[in-house]
Amino acid sequence: MALDSKLLQKARRVLSVVDEHGTTGTRLNEDARRLWLRTQRFIKLDLLGPDSQLDTLELACIALQLPMRQIKSLPTGKLGRTNLKDRTEQAAELLVTLLSDDVDESLLDRTTRVLHESPHRSPMLDEARLLADVLNLDDFGATGLIIQTIQQARAGEGLMQVAAGCEKRDQYGYWEARLKDGFHFEPVRQMARRRLENSRAVARLLYMEIKEDDLS
Repeated sequence: MALDSKLLQKARRVLSVVDEHGTTGTRLNEDARRLWLRTQRFIKLDLLGPDSQLDTLELACIALQLPMRQIKSLPTGKLGRTNLKDRTEQAAELLVTLLSDDVDESLLDRTTRVLHESPHRSPMLDEARLLADVLNLDDFGATGLIIQTIQQARAGEGLMQVAAGCEKRDQYGYWEARLKDGFHFEPVRQMARRRLENSRAVARLLYMEIKEDDLS
């Protein structure tokens, strides 16, 4: 079932304000649409059962882009983003706070349940398992590297910290652990593996250019 047009209009207005300072822009609306398009792509791979609630997943993709609280600065080598549990809990909270007046109670309950279940190691709901994979894939590839760079820049860090973080994660086997434990569906895991090679190539180029500047 498609989401109500009134709800979608309200969501677009809320998502047009991208931070706590009232800055307006298209980023959150575009990211919500990107997550939903990715979700639909995975649905077409028959990863969900016939009784799955697609409106729940679409609303969850919107909720996950509602303006989050400011991310605190993290030590070098850590991902410059909230973890999955924090992100989904905040999304559920913001969904109730900002959009509940325009959402059917049953849909609201289902969506918050999917959001809360997504970080679990073995979610009971297929929708929660798929949503977790959709979100975890965002950390991989050139997309993940750019998102991380933006978030680290917001925390006052720069290219040196981005390059150092990439190097540390490879040294400590971070990505291999994520590939092993971070996905519920094998087609998504394979996509993440391919994207990881893209981000490693970009990271190598970044590191080489930084070293060239350092030697000049």
